[in-house]
Amino acid sequence: MYSSTFIFATKQFDEAFHRLDQQIAAAAKAIPGYLGEESWENPANGLVCNVYYWESLEALQQLVQDPRHRAAKARQGEWLDGYRVEISQVLRTYGDNRLAPHLPQPGVPHAVPHPAQSPAP
Repeated sequence: MYSSTFIFATKQFDEAFHRLDQQIAAAAKAIPGYLGEESWENPANGLVCNVYYWESLEALQQLVQDPRHRAAKARQGEWLDGYRVEISQVLRTYGDNRLAPHLPQPGVPHAVPHPAQSPAP
C-alpha cells in the first residue's frame, strides 16, 4: 500500500476550485487501486492534510497524469498558500482493529466521503 499525503494552507476557494476538486475526486475513486482517503486539519496552524491510499504506485500515477489534476496543480497558487506532497510506502499497520471499518486496508477498496473543502491529491 502507498500513501500520497497532501499538506497545504488555504486561500480562498471559488466555484472553479470546487468544480475541479469534485471532478478530480471522482476520477481518483474510479481508478483501480484507489483504497480511500483521510483528511485532517491542524487548528493550531491552519494546515490541512489529506492522505490518499493506493494499492500501487501505478494507480497513484494514473491520477497524477489526469488532465484535471494537472490543471489544478497549475492553478494551485490561486487557491493555496503553500503546499507539500509526500509519497510513502506503508510498510506496516497495526492496532486493535476497532478502526478498521473506517480506514483504508491494503487490497480493500474503501469509500470515504471526499471533504468539500479539501483539494484532491
